[in-house]
Amino acid sequence: MLIDTYDRVATDLRVSLTDKCNLRCTYCMPEEGLQWLGKSALLSDDEIVRLIRIAVTRLGITEVRFTGGEPLLRPGLVSIVEQCAALTPRPRMSLTTNGIGLKRTATALKAAGLDRVNVSLDTLRPDVFKTLTRRDRHKDVLDGLEAAHEAGLTPVKVNSVLMPGLNDDEAPELLAWAVAHGYELRFIEQMPLDAQHGWKRDGMITAGDILASLRTRFTLTPEGDASRGSAPAERWTVDGGPHRVGVIASVTRPFCRACDRTRLTADGQVRTCLFAREETDLRGALRGDAPDEEIAQLWRTAMWGKKAGSGLDDPSFLQPDRPMSAIGG
Repeated sequence: MLIDTYDRVATDLRVSLTDKCNLRCTYCMPEEGLQWLGKSALLSDDEIVRLIRIAVTRLGITEVRFTGGEPLLRPGLVSIVEQCAALTPRPRMSLTTNGIGLKRTATALKAAGLDRVNVSLDTLRPDVFKTLTRRDRHKDVLDGLEAAHEAGLTPVKVNSVLMPGLNDDEAPELLAWAVAHGYELRFIEQMPLDAQHGWKRDGMITAGDILASLRTRFTLTPEGDASRGSAPAERWTVDGGPHRVGVIASVTRPFCRACDRTRLTADGQVRTCLFAREETDLRGALRGDAPDEEIAQLWRTAMWGKKAGSGLDDPSFLQPDRPMSAIGG
């Protein structure tokens, strides 16, 4: 079991498979200049599967989310998913992706055992997409979403970040589109995850702003805390249901008290929080031929030291010095 001093138990593992990405979203990374991890620094496919096996069989992990960077850039992804699907007990597995490679891989990922996907899409306007991501790949994302739905990687969830002056007027339009296509939309408050440290608290679009915009077109009924559990998104039914929309208010409504996550970076470090500055090295233990139980104990010790909160609700919060692409969203 992965328990901390606040009696939170981690059952959800986020695994970053690579620090690389084929987009350059303005709220995530600069257009150029980032130094990528060398191949020897990255965990191998076998090392990733071994750590997930330890987490599932010894530490009580029941859900595994593959992230990046962009996880579809990992050549061994389908094999990793297939091996993890063979574990006993079998974890539920999902993938967070920008969707660009899903048209090509969705069927194979479903066959390997992946349960569902989260796809990032912040706008329905190709020109705004190009401005936000610095790439002209909007149609590829839409095609990827359709392929994921057809392959049965459901519910397909769409994650959207609203940025001032770019797409902050699109919330109702995005929700109408998601309802029409059978996707579950979740808005995420912009977090301080950009390597260039351009985030400003007083300029962000808040959960309150998003809900006010949605209510100009839709009737939203809160589902309440009982149905939310440890999920980061507060959810509302749309116009009486069955469709739902979620808002992840990491900055203005932190949900740290219910957090059930642990994170593994692409280079084999345990992070107890996306915004933690401390890491625990599992890669060194792996490559030093440490037995499974020794690695499990390192992980338990790391989680025991998890802090009460992320610090995002503190106005003096300083952005982490490591970009999100290296940590995993």
